[in-house]
Amino acid sequence: MYQIIIFGPPGAGKGTQAELVSQKLNLFHLSTGDVLRKAVSEKTELGLKAKNIIDRGELVSDDIMIGIVKEALINNNIENGFILDGFPRTIEQAKALVKIFDEMNFKKVKVIFLITDEDELVKRLLLRGRKDDTEETVRNRLKVYANSTEPVLDYYKNFHNNVLTIKGVGEIEEINKDILSQLN
Repeated sequence: MYQIIIFGPPGAGKGTQAELVSQKLNLFHLSTGDVLRKAVSEKTELGLKAKNIIDRGELVSDDIMIGIVKEALINNNIENGFILDGFPRTIEQAKALVKIFDEMNFKKVKVIFLITDEDELVKRLLLRGRKDDTEETVRNRLKVYANSTEPVLDYYKNFHNNVLTIKGVGEIEEINKDILSQLN
């Protein structure tokens, strides 16, 4: 059973690689970004709260995100395993996730870290063309990532020794082969 967290800055290719890995290994793919965008478009209570936060380029609160992830892991078929995409983004979320994993008896979690330089990330995010992606919001998201999310990587490296670092630049299939070979 694969237990995977895919990690990296906005625009590193987490969603693309998570989708490919989940298809090839038949895993449950949980993209917290997709869950949030769906809630926003459906104007659910969570979606309306999240929209105001997202529009400012900030992170949705830990308690909301932790609830979404726990619910998804409980309510979906994760028999072959799962890949989390876009979570955790803070140390508090990472610690909460460790508790959830302990409760659910997940002992072999691997963190795939996609490393990409900032100029490449800005270029990719602007090309993606979401209406909330201006250079200013993109650079702000990268700053928020550096302050809030990068420390999570150190947490996993220091306490769990389960991080696989992958270069997130190049052909999508080559990056994917690298991920799959490091997982196996």
